Amino acid sequence: MAEALLQKAAGSALRVESAGSKPSGYVHPLAIKAMAELDLDVSEHRSKNLDEFLDQEVDTVITVCGNADQACPVFPGQMRRYHWPFFDPADAEGTEEEQMEVFRQVRDEIERVFSAYGLGRKDAGEAAK
Repeated sequence: MAEALLQKAAGSALRVESAGSKPSGYVHPLAIKAMAELDLDVSEHRSKNLDEFLDQEVDTVITVCGNADQACPVFPGQMRRYHWPFFDPADAEGTEEEQMEVFRQVRDEIERVFSAYGLGRKDAGEAAK
């Protein structure tokens, strides 16, 4: 969810990739459903391992869950690092509708934070031109 929301906010100003230290191998079906409510299709996305990016130039690392900030390596040339912890909605319990409500809440929290960040980076890039 974070990848799609940040990419939406930043547009072409940033290349956004999402990865984790212990990826599940799939995008949670309720995340796909929650994002579809915002007209964002993440059904073709996949969870990726951090190792896929170790040999790439990474400007900014944003960690979002639990102790991800401690598990995430420092990338060569990395300039920025942020940790904005959100509850992992995959850990939600209850009925499917109760779980869906948690996915919506977390999605909306991520959207508020990442929209502000992405728009700020986009504006900074345009101001530098």
